[in-house]
Amino acid sequence: MANKFTDAWEQRELGEVIIVGNGMDYKDLNEGDIPVYGTGGYMISVDKALSYKKDAVGIGRKGTIDNPYVLKAPFWTVDTLFYCIPKETYDINFVFGIFQNIDWKKKDESTGVPSLSKININSTDVKSPSLTEQRKIGQYFTHLDRLITLHQRKQKNRSQE
Repeated sequence: MANKFTDAWEQRELGEVIIVGNGMDYKDLNEGDIPVYGTGGYMISVDKALSYKKDAVGIGRKGTIDNPYVLKAPFWTVDTLFYCIPKETYDINFVFGIFQNIDWKKKDESTGVPSLSKININSTDVKSPSLTEQRKIGQYFTHLDRLITLHQRKQKNRSQE
C-alpha cells in the first residue's frame, strides 16, 4: 500500500523556509580543497568555507539570476551569488525544486544586468508540505534529474559516434 499524505500544504514566504547568505570575495584566501562558486558554477578551490556542514541552493544576485543549483557543503560563493540554506524543517532537494519553479526573471530589479535582492527572494510566496512529504518529493525529483542527465549523456555519446 502506498503512503498517502493528508497534510495540507501551507503558504509561506521563502524567508520562512531559508536563510539567505551573501557570497564574498575569495581573493585573500589561500588555495585549498573547498570549491568556490559563482553564477556560472565552479571557479576555483580555497582553504575556507562560508558553509562547512549545510548544503544550500545557489542563486545569482547579479547576472544569471534564473539558474539555481545545489551547493554541497563545504563551499564558498562569490559576491554575485547568494547561498540559501534551508531551515531545519525543510529538505534541500524540495527547496531546490521550489527555486527551479520560480520565474526569477520576473523578479529582476535592474535596468541593466539582471539583479535580485534578499528582500525580493525572502518575500516570494511558496507552498510547502510536511518535512516527510518534502523528502519524498525531493527524492523523486532528484531521481528524475539523474535519469534525464543519464539519457542526455547517452544521446550525446550516440551523436559523437
